Amino acid sequence: MLSGYLEGERIAKHEPNFRQLMEQAIEVMRKSINEPRNDGKASPLVGAIIYKPDATVETACRGELRYGDHAEYTLLERKNRSNSLDGSLLFSTLEPCAPGSRNPPKLSCSERIILARIKEVWVGIEDPDPTVDRKGIKYLQDSGIIVHMFDRDLQEEIREANKKFIDQAMERAEVAKEEKKPKTVILSKLENAITTADTDDLSPEALDLYRNTAKINDTVGSKSFNRRLVQQGLLKQGKDGSFVPTGLGLLLFGKEPRNVMPQAGLLGTIHYPNGEEETRDFDGPMILIPGQVEQWLKDKLPSTIDRSQMQRQEKPALPLELVREAVVNALVHRDYDIAGAKCQLVVTPDVIVVKSPGLPMSPITLEQMQSFKAPMLSRNPMMHYIFARTNLAEERGLGMKTLQQLPDKLGLPLPKYSFEEPYLILTLYRSSASLVRGLDRIVLERLNEDEKNAIQFIATKKSMTRQKLAEHLGFNERKTQRVIKKLMDENLLRSVGSGPAIEYELIQP
Repeated sequence: MLSGYLEGERIAKHEPNFRQLMEQAIEVMRKSINEPRNDGKASPLVGAIIYKPDATVETACRGELRYGDHAEYTLLERKNRSNSLDGSLLFSTLEPCAPGSRNPPKLSCSERIILARIKEVWVGIEDPDPTVDRKGIKYLQDSGIIVHMFDRDLQEEIREANKKFIDQAMERAEVAKEEKKPKTVILSKLENAITTADTDDLSPEALDLYRNTAKINDTVGSKSFNRRLVQQGLLKQGKDGSFVPTGLGLLLFGKEPRNVMPQAGLLGTIHYPNGEEETRDFDGPMILIPGQVEQWLKDKLPSTIDRSQMQRQEKPALPLELVREAVVNALVHRDYDIAGAKCQLVVTPDVIVVKSPGLPMSPITLEQMQSFKAPMLSRNPMMHYIFARTNLAEERGLGMKTLQQLPDKLGLPLPKYSFEEPYLILTLYRSSASLVRGLDRIVLERLNEDEKNAIQFIATKKSMTRQKLAEHLGFNERKTQRVIKKLMDENLLRSVGSGPAIEYELIQP
């Protein structure tokens, strides 16, 4: 147990240490008691902590007082039934279950949190079942509770500890019974049936791609395949037995989804060095767009030959893996309620810009996106699930690993996130020189070649020591200090840490 945050201990005149409380919830989670079962079904490990206004901390884990009892239920009902919890903070390693997830008259954990008048909730990871995740979170948010997510590294710990449970939950989602009752919480209008469409409006090519890459045995169009799509929220079945696509199904697999949703698809534009431009609208099934974009860019921007080594190598004109990750994230995580805007891809000689309508989904912030520490949370979890099954997206993430690690491998600057109403904008740099050319003209005029070279090198690293900068550029100590001071004075560089361990990182222009 963490020092200073022992269960029931009163911590006078202290602000809560959110990171420590998240870490303690994980410690408590590991004490969860698995109920004896004969079906081999794994139980989740769940820890919950309540931080009361008087700084008292109490904890509970799943099964602590009785086999199968949820951690939140144990904490709120078994340990604090007669206590006032108004204004308290709750930390739970797993998304609280949503209304409709438990057999009546049992209340869901999210309903109990509302009744307890909890002020804010920190959630470790989403419910691993993609057909129901985020509904507990949304119910809390719709009820006026502020929701935060655990830090990303702690989310990884929770997922690793619950790997068996998560794997089984995903399997159950695949083979869920058709008569499983629908949840009462709706994340998006896209979950509703599109009554003006039918299965003939779906693309066989797109469905085949999904079937083959996801290794589904059922043939496209068969009852078992359609039942799978019903279970995944991509089709609805009417009383007459016919199937109708939902908004999600039409976006993912529809031949022409823009006929019903004008905001669907992606607008592509290439600006060539000679001033000419070329455009293309990607209006078909969403699941096909990443491959179509990649082929279009390969055709229009052919590979170059790298002669810097003994054996000539072809190098793509663009970092296509980065482009694919950016495009997929834009399509999957955009806000489809913004009907007047479409996703956009703009390629110039210096940058690749991907625009996605809508701010990051609460509680994720723009600052977390730019630091590549955004927690795992999907705006459209079923879309994300389908793209992950077809190996087109990071499982349960926002592309943070790819977008942070691949530029370093390719010697490119870290991408930049910004927001211009109504678009979340991701800028990918085609070279470190591109980033320098994108600086403010007046600032650029004040920099000499040494300072520009320093910026180009630092831009390819998350942070940089003074010694490494000096070694790479061949500067002596005095010159290195002068260059660093000038870049800090121009607000292009900031220091991180202190003393001998001090490093410097680029302030994105």
